Amino acid sequence: MRRHNKVVLVFSFILVAMVACKKTGVPPDAASEPGKEIETRSSTEGEFTTLAFNTPIKLFDGGSGLYHSYRIPSIIRTKKGTLIAFCEARVDNNRDYGNINVICRRSATNGSGWGPEILVKSTSGTWGNPTAVVNQSDGKIWLFMSYNDAGLSQFGDNGTTKITQPGQRKTFVCYSTFDQDGNTWSTPVNITNIVKPANMVWDAMGPGIGIQKRFGATAGRLIIPASGRNIYSDNNGTTWQYESIPGGTSEGTIVERLTGVLMRNDRGVGSAGFYRYKSVGGIGTSWTDFEAVTALPDPHCQGSILRYTDSPSRILFMNSASQSTRTAMRIRISNDEGISWPTSKAIPQNGSGNAKLGGYSSMVKTADNMIGALIEFNENTSNSESSNRSIYFHKFNLAWF
Repeated sequence: MRRHNKVVLVFSFILVAMVACKKTGVPPDAASEPGKEIETRSSTEGEFTTLAFNTPIKLFDGGSGLYHSYRIPSIIRTKKGTLIAFCEARVDNNRDYGNINVICRRSATNGSGWGPEILVKSTSGTWGNPTAVVNQSDGKIWLFMSYNDAGLSQFGDNGTTKITQPGQRKTFVCYSTFDQDGNTWSTPVNITNIVKPANMVWDAMGPGIGIQKRFGATAGRLIIPASGRNIYSDNNGTTWQYESIPGGTSEGTIVERLTGVLMRNDRGVGSAGFYRYKSVGGIGTSWTDFEAVTALPDPHCQGSILRYTDSPSRILFMNSASQSTRTAMRIRISNDEGISWPTSKAIPQNGSGNAKLGGYSSMVKTADNMIGALIEFNENTSNSESSNRSIYFHKFNLAWF
């Protein structure tokens, strides 16, 4: 209840400030306090004449309840306008192995209030990499997850066994119907043999979000970015298949350009330079080789991408804009379909003093045309496995840029 009251107070302040500025004729440059600038652009899609704001809420609080840590966020808006925030709920520590569940929380109020945690999948083992997509034709929400036994891991560290066989890392999918709207979920189905190359050992969905194509002959196609490929469905999720793309990257994001062309923006791996890596193409056609985007420095971590508006064209990208740390979160806008990223702003550290906010993220456009973002938060600024990890929900408008 206390968290909700804070949000109400913030919005009350904004409303009062808007009225005061209108009455006193405060000019656009009169406000010098960060986050309180006045937006004066004329209204278009996704724009408002309003005060700029950024309101963070700790949505998943590591160490406060059943789970030691929360990591790897994904957020979508359903056809009903509900926000659903997914993440990994890590039972024993903050590491990528062990007993990990996938959970979600729902908001029917554009992120100002949230319901309780809902268990999507829980058994012994490592469930993770939630990657969600909404089918706008029937309102069904599809959620892809990666899975392996609790004693296995990617690198075989900390007493675990390294994954060396293709069958050890699996892909599952489940859904929630339009009527259920994320309140309940189907039993996850193992579709590894359908959507994963037979010789692939390590694998990861997203993590983050998928897309539904809106342009061209294949409009309506559901697409999930995954390691080395795109998983897709042309029949509303009844069946799924995959198509490989050029290699050399790890965790992936995807966005559709207005021409119908797809763009992957992926995490670099190994000896690759510390940047984001881009490839453009289409399913059933061809893809360019991944190339470094030098305007997007990255510490080899996950990022998130989202189309915000069509006219004018705005694509948003968020990551830790650093080649050495995950705590330099920055959001950027591209007005030329992801070719350049001239406008950006750093995400504040929530007044925590130490740099704790940063890491994996996921973005959504809310029903009230704002931007919602889930961002990881380190409670203890330590890299030890005992350091609790949480996830904040940030909501801000275009004026905040």
